[in-house]
Amino acid sequence: MSTLITNIGELVTNTREGDSAASPGFAFMSDAALVIDGTEIAWTGQAGKAPAADERVDAAGRVVLPGFVDSHAHLVFAGERGGEFAARMAGIPYSAGGIRATVMATRAATDAELGRNLRALAAEMLAQGITTFECKSGYGLTVADEARSVALAAEVTAEVTYLGAHVVPPEFESDPAGYVDLACGPMLEACAPRAKWVDVFCERGAFDADQARVILAAGRAAGLQPRVHANQLGHGPGVQVAVEAGAASADHCTYLSDGDIDALAGSGTVATLLPGVEFSTRQPYPDARRLFDAGLTVAIATDCNPGSCFTSSMPFCIALAVRDMRITTQEAVWAATAGGARALRRDDVGHLGVGARADIVMLNAPSHAYLAYRPGVPQVASVWLGGSLGWQA
Repeated sequence: MSTLITNIGELVTNTREGDSAASPGFAFMSDAALVIDGTEIAWTGQAGKAPAADERVDAAGRVVLPGFVDSHAHLVFAGERGGEFAARMAGIPYSAGGIRATVMATRAATDAELGRNLRALAAEMLAQGITTFECKSGYGLTVADEARSVALAAEVTAEVTYLGAHVVPPEFESDPAGYVDLACGPMLEACAPRAKWVDVFCERGAFDADQARVILAAGRAAGLQPRVHANQLGHGPGVQVAVEAGAASADHCTYLSDGDIDALAGSGTVATLLPGVEFSTRQPYPDARRLFDAGLTVAIATDCNPGSCFTSSMPFCIALAVRDMRITTQEAVWAATAGGARALRRDDVGHLGVGARADIVMLNAPSHAYLAYRPGVPQVASVWLGGSLGWQA
């Protein structure tokens, strides 16, 4: 079955004619059309030159863009921390310790309760144009609870991350080395079969550089690819650890030295920015303009979680990045699509080149710029997921 979407006012492809899927840069065309054949993009071009298809959709001058790729999310949890957010807004600074409250609630929840919450958040994401998302464990921190978290995540996404090294749980507070051994041993063994990635929170109050290196090495030995929570709460070794480990992504990057930027620029590690976290914690926003100007590959993700950033809205994160991280609307949309794909080492999503997976978002707007121009306004009209209409307003 083929579908022609025509009369597109602005078609964001992130590929230019003759480019490979890996070529950098925002790209679009006006008065455009595209053809879906099965699960893939079969053709893009000017509307007047479009081939015939089995079905026809009139975009009525609206913008069409690749589905958003959210490369950082924590969706397997129970409980909520609205009181903690209110306290931060009253002047109490954020620290990693709040994670333990979610750990207690998650351990007490049933699989059914965790699954319902997970699926509800995944549905929220789809309704806001996110067609590919990563999902971490990290709120169980026992062998059994991490294993069930990874198993639940694998029911909704192929991009599953083992984050046993989120924080040291209370029962290991006096024996962090013992917890690292657990996270590198029985816990990893229980989680690795259903995971693709291994992550570590390399930060004060969580895991230091040496511990992070040990955890990432163990994950790699188990067949998992590394990614790192890095430089969120202050300057630290996280980015350097990520680059040394060949991590796909260093996430947060709120506090970066010139040496950190140089290390990222000379590596294959993506700098993933999480603007919703800065909004929700009142930390300073990183200067994304500095990263783009240095030639780094940048992604934007939601970091949807119950503590430091309880949003599932990529449009909101794009608006924040444009307004408060000093980047253009084109750069922000690229980072939330193609940049996210690079952070997951995917070349089949994040763009609408021929052969790409047909994950498509149509907005009730004439231009991608409306994602930042009209912040907080629901604009997603339709979402295609693998060539099939997955959501419609």
